[in-house]
Amino acid sequence: MNDDPRLMLCTCPDRDTGLSLAKTLVEERLAACVNLVPGITSVYRWEGALQEDAEVLLLIKSTTARTAALIERLGQLHPYEVPEIIALPITEGSTAYLSWLDNCTRERDQ
Repeated sequence: MNDDPRLMLCTCPDRDTGLSLAKTLVEERLAACVNLVPGITSVYRWEGALQEDAEVLLLIKSTTARTAALIERLGQLHPYEVPEIIALPITEGSTAYLSWLDNCTRERDQ
């Protein structure tokens, strides 16, 4: 394993949008796995007004090498004007899982 694993967080308006984003990210090897967490409620300020919306949270497992491309791709595909895209380091985990994550996110020519 030669790259640091990352957990990306991204909210979506509904399951269908989240599933479409997840499939694209995994198919394009930008993510090894994406979990969809339904039933969250987000409270935030947008254009000066308090908002409250039901959303789906994506837990995206990737690597530092794929983070920039993943953020760019999410920006292209996401329906929100300003999508939440946050990257967190994964500091520990199962060696086998982290190795699998690294292998799944390698570009095909590597």
